[in-house]
Amino acid sequence: MDRDPSEDDSVADLSFEAESPVMPPNELLEELPSYDWLLQGRGRRVFFPSLEVLERPQEPASWSSVLEHSRVPVVTEEVAREALLSFVNSQCCYSSAAAGNLIIQELRQQTLCRYRLETFSESRVSEWTFQPVTNHQVDGPQRGTSPRLWDMKVQVPPMFQEDTRKLQVPHSSLVKECHKCHGRGRYKCSGCHGAGVVRCSSCSGTKRKARQPRRCHMCSGSGRRRCSTCSGRGNKTCATCKGERKLEHFVQLVIMWKNSLFEFVSPHHLHCPGELLAKARGENLFRDENAMVYPIVDFPLRDISLASQRGIEEHNTALASRARILQQRQTIELIPITEVHYWYQGKTSVYYIYGTDHQVSKSFLSMKNQHYLKQNKEMYWQCLKFLFQKSQEFEYRITFHLANRSGPIVYIG
Repeated sequence: MDRDPSEDDSVADLSFEAESPVMPPNELLEELPSYDWLLQGRGRRVFFPSLEVLERPQEPASWSSVLEHSRVPVVTEEVAREALLSFVNSQCCYSSAAAGNLIIQELRQQTLCRYRLETFSESRVSEWTFQPVTNHQVDGPQRGTSPRLWDMKVQVPPMFQEDTRKLQVPHSSLVKECHKCHGRGRYKCSGCHGAGVVRCSSCSGTKRKARQPRRCHMCSGSGRRRCSTCSGRGNKTCATCKGERKLEHFVQLVIMWKNSLFEFVSPHHLHCPGELLAKARGENLFRDENAMVYPIVDFPLRDISLASQRGIEEHNTALASRARILQQRQTIELIPITEVHYWYQGKTSVYYIYGTDHQVSKSFLSMKNQHYLKQNKEMYWQCLKFLFQKSQEFEYRITFHLANRSGPIVYIG
């Protein structure tokens, strides 16, 4: 485990070294003529193009004809019971007895309008990053001027599907020595401080076991063991430059495609949880998709028209300063919801059927299976009590037997 002392001159001591920034020094930045539009300051820079106002004539919709052709089926008592049985059977460990035997007293059905606006946008961020210099050719400013970030052609993913991509900006690479190991490729091991050995954990460096005349078999009586962190070498390959000693710093373009959502549900008089209406499947009443959509006007429910205007204004204002809008889509859906009042075992309660696929709210589980849960809970505690009593009795018998037994006591682990 002897090491060459000359290695210490080529190994950096990082015990008090702070992490250096990823940016190259200012003297290297002067070699990058396009730095002013790639990055500003010493951090990230967000780029966005100016939004173009699309001149598309507003086409008035004939809402009367649209509403006439939309029909939401009525939920009958038979449909309500079948939906409940189907829901209970799809759940684990729940009985369908309550769903089959309850008495439906009243059905309150209402059709709601749900407005949704989706805005698919693209934003671009530039940042410094680095990688070890290998055998590949460095694409530096000597090869040309870096393009502006919005001039870089990138394949756009399918509309309304979020994605993130990272690309190296051409001709933005600069090479400098590794800031972590100072260009040495290796640094002193922090586990053994360059010694290659550490104190034996078995004998704590005393070379012998406590209260034993024999020498420690873990370190063969030396009191030290080979450092497992560096395998006894006393130094480690620099993880930053992978031993290459130099780093290639370059500007990285981060492109993010995001889908912003605005949603509004028309007012209603039911006590249905709001999260049900957000995930409910509805009947499509209106759909408009374009690079930029216009607010809906003259809809029979004025709240929908106001929501459309508010949603488009919010998205355009929020994204205008940080992203480019690629596509917008607005829809109006009819969401049927039925409040089912029922009687079971002397108590009355409600559950909800929502959406065109007749989904049932999970509130039924928390209300109608309380007696099953209560019975299971009582049985659980009875089993615990029985096991505790048996364990106490068993422990007493073992203790009594050992106390009255002659000869040594043998413990079975």
